[in-house]
Amino acid sequence: MSKKRSAVKKSRPSAKTKPARTASKRGAMSVVMNKRKTVADRLAAMTTLPLSAPGSDRSIKSLLVILRDQEEPIEVRLTALQAIGAAHFASPNFAAVKRDYVATLREVATDRDPEMRQRVLGILAREKDGFAQQALLGGLRDPAKALVPPEKALQLLAYDVHAEAYPIAREIVNHPPNRTARREALRLLGADAGSVPIFERILRDKSETPEIRQVSAAALHGLDPSRLQAQVREIVMDPSEHDEMRETSLTAIQQLAPPAIAGDKQLMDRVAQLSTEASEPVKQSARQLLGKYKR
Repeated sequence: MSKKRSAVKKSRPSAKTKPARTASKRGAMSVVMNKRKTVADRLAAMTTLPLSAPGSDRSIKSLLVILRDQEEPIEVRLTALQAIGAAHFASPNFAAVKRDYVATLREVATDRDPEMRQRVLGILAREKDGFAQQALLGGLRDPAKALVPPEKALQLLAYDVHAEAYPIAREIVNHPPNRTARREALRLLGADAGSVPIFERILRDKSETPEIRQVSAAALHGLDPSRLQAQVREIVMDPSEHDEMRETSLTAIQQLAPPAIAGDKQLMDRVAQLSTEASEPVKQSARQLLGKYKR
């Protein structure tokens, strides 16, 4: 009988293991919150926090405290931000801390650390947060107030484009602070029908880089394909054009497939010429176009 009783006792360990697990969770959080611990120890402890488990809202609130504290090592704060972001999608308790989370992000968006500002504004922009929108627009209007570089602000604004961003983007196209910002401004304007003349002008301008002209061609393709069709025809016909733009234009014509192209003898003769006399990428694009129209 004694052997059977001991076997029964051994088969029920849950009463002891559950408190042990709770103690383990508390131990990990105590390490995370202890500023006297090394950064490596705190980061390692943070990876063990069960932020998607029931009752995890308390742990998330503790990480929000770390995130707000500018005296914390930036590595610890950035890791806390990443952990909270993962919990946002995985934790069933996140709704309980969502308001505090958004308020913290808005506070940290003006942080003294540039990487922190950029990451937080990226999160808010993807959430289509109005605070982030206005902060990004304000920085483009007045560079002294900018929280991120102009090219990054334009990328983030593209998550939820508002009409008030278009005039600023056009100004940057005409007076860019750098080449990357100009490219991002053009990409943002790719959703603005009022910018079609800008894209036409740039696409015609041989002094522009092929990359910028290709961005303009892509924007026209989405905004007004008929206007793009006229432009790419002229590029194909022009013997002084860059090969990259010829290839882009031939591809665009093939994608647009205008009904009148088969009867455009002048254009088709030019395409036939390019299929034998141009660079290899242009030859291939020309042959594909001819094959589509069985010539």
